[in-house]
Amino acid sequence: MTQGDAYARAGVDIAAGNRATQLMKAAVRATYGPEVLSDIGSFGGLFDASALKHMAAPVLVASTDGVGTKTMVAARLNRWDTIGQDLVNHCVNDILVQGARPLFFLDYVAASKLNAEQIAEVVGGAAAACRANGCALLGGETAEMPGVYQPGELDLAGTIVGVVERARIVDGARIQPGDVILALQSSGLHTNGYSLARRVLADLDWNAVHPELGASVGAALLAVHRSYLQPVMALFAAGIDVRGLAHITGGGVLDNLPRVLPPGVGAVIRRGAWPEPPIFGLIQRLGSVSETEMFHVFNMGLGMLVVVPLETVTAAQAAVPGELAVVGEVISGDNSVSVLRE
Repeated sequence: MTQGDAYARAGVDIAAGNRATQLMKAAVRATYGPEVLSDIGSFGGLFDASALKHMAAPVLVASTDGVGTKTMVAARLNRWDTIGQDLVNHCVNDILVQGARPLFFLDYVAASKLNAEQIAEVVGGAAAACRANGCALLGGETAEMPGVYQPGELDLAGTIVGVVERARIVDGARIQPGDVILALQSSGLHTNGYSLARRVLADLDWNAVHPELGASVGAALLAVHRSYLQPVMALFAAGIDVRGLAHITGGGVLDNLPRVLPPGVGAVIRRGAWPEPPIFGLIQRLGSVSETEMFHVFNMGLGMLVVVPLETVTAAQAAVPGELAVVGEVISGDNSVSVLRE
């Protein structure tokens, strides 16, 4: 018996993990800037914090999230290059809500049995998104856990750390009745609502072009979660008074917008004021899902909501041409959100 045979019989292949690391090295290193002082395979990632010394009062902002059962869509279609991008962009948007830009990211990939090429595709997608967002893929973990995960399944999660000047933290405290709600539109479901979507759409052909979508169901479900870093930073650079930002994730519009509303304030969203990706209409029709539940589960095409004073709407739209739709307004209320038809 050779060394490692017993562990392999228990279901863990050390060689596969090492091979995955080798396959992803180039993609990960491509995210490194001069602030990264460690290399892939180190016990801990090293990031030179002196890069922040030009800031007056830097505040670190951190978040951890996953992509949920979107991994099961990737498994059904055997396509693994997109969910890593989803994960990074989701986390970037979560800290962006408070005005932060990303510094570095760490990922966690686990499966019942490691497939080196599959893992490398997932991490390669994360690395591509890190490069696009200007942050380093500083480290991560690849775990083989037979008995914990079902055969063929994969789990994906990540942690991001970013920074914002303390004086520029966006917390929603200044939102008031009369402010306008603008939307940066989503590319589709992003990373939420997939348990419902998979159930409703399970019996359709996911590879054929669907007439309502103009694309396949699989393509619509795997559409990459957008990063809103560039348009939001463009708003800041233009001096727009961004009073609140809400990333529409789990809980949909009805749960996420209230998270940034101060006491005594509510909101009205006017359905029809923006183009909804057709995948939502298909899910609602085939699943006989109520409008209230749709807005409680999905982003409905509203990826990031931006709250600004009425008098700055034109300037905000000019700062990111073609991106911002007026979708609602802030009212006096109890922190709830009402959805009305245009």
